[in-house]
Amino acid sequence: MNEELEPVAELFKALSSSSRLRILQLLADGPATVGHLATASGLSQPLVSQHLRTLRSAGLVSVQRSGREAHYAVADLHVAHIVEDAVKHALER
Repeated sequence: MNEELEPVAELFKALSSSSRLRILQLLADGPATVGHLATASGLSQPLVSQHLRTLRSAGLVSVQRSGREAHYAVADLHVAHIVEDAVKHALER
C-alpha cells in the first residue's frame, strides 16, 4: 500500500513551495515564458527557472521550444484543479 502512495508523496513534495504553486496558477491561464512568469510572480528569472525544473521533473509542466524561446504549460489540467482546490480549501479556514 505504501508503494502506491510514493508517487503521491512526490507530487505533494513538488507542490510544497508557494512559489511553485504560484507558477502553476499562472500557467493555468495558458503557456508562458520564464520572463513572463518572473514578471507576473515577482520572482527572479533564475529562481523561476529552478522551480520550473522541479515542476518539469515531477511531470507537472511541459515545455515547447520555438527558436530561442521556451513556452511552459501545465502538463495536465488535473494539476491545475489540484492547486485550485487546495487554495480554496486553505482559504476556507
